[in-house]
Amino acid sequence: MQILGIIPARYASTRFPAKALVDIGGKSMIQRVYEQSVQATKLSKVVVATDDVRIFDHVLDFGGTAIMTSEDHQSGTDRCFEALTKTAGTFDYVINIQGDEPFISPEPINRLADALNSETELATLVKVIDNQEILFNVNVPKAVLNKRGEVLYFSRQTIPYLRSSEPDNWLSEHWFYKHIGIYAYRVDVLEAITKLPVSSLEKAEALEQLRWLENGYVIKAVVTSDDSHGVDTPEDLERVSRKFLR
Repeated sequence: MQILGIIPARYASTRFPAKALVDIGGKSMIQRVYEQSVQATKLSKVVVATDDVRIFDHVLDFGGTAIMTSEDHQSGTDRCFEALTKTAGTFDYVINIQGDEPFISPEPINRLADALNSETELATLVKVIDNQEILFNVNVPKAVLNKRGEVLYFSRQTIPYLRSSEPDNWLSEHWFYKHIGIYAYRVDVLEAITKLPVSSLEKAEALEQLRWLENGYVIKAVVTSDDSHGVDTPEDLERVSRKFLR
């Protein structure tokens, strides 16, 4: 199984411009993501897909591999497909690794890769929620799974709704899953989903993956114990730096 790991990295960011190049303990964010990702033994190759020459040159300077992509992409998925078409080699799957996870562990990447076979269309990671604040945080997408471990739906709301129970008791009465935003795409499916128009559910929840579900694609969920530690704001950077750089 040939698996290409792609790290989309835009320069522009509404809440944190140039965050890919921000210094975190002597290394840029994108360098930390890249160095963590190449430790995932299940990946055949890792590349950074960027829209900015500053990021491109920086990746080459620290010894990484980078691909220049269009500034016009609306999502990391679209950027991944362009990068795939420009990367030498033949691949069965692409894993989209978030470019703002400077301390991502290689283990969840390997775990996601282990779940891939020729039949799997799409796959992603989920984690059991054990925190009341996370459970009711609308900024944290949740996933509902079927008995085959496939995603039924994603929502920013707390789902499912336990009608006969008080919210304070929900965590003790049901398994709730947090969505970890790392995706695996079979290469033919990746090409196909980039051609789909924005869907009504995607607009409603502002979650791109709902477009795929609404169009009938199956997303396999892989349960992990590793959490995500994304950096969307300077405050996030301070938080993760305190946690990991001691």
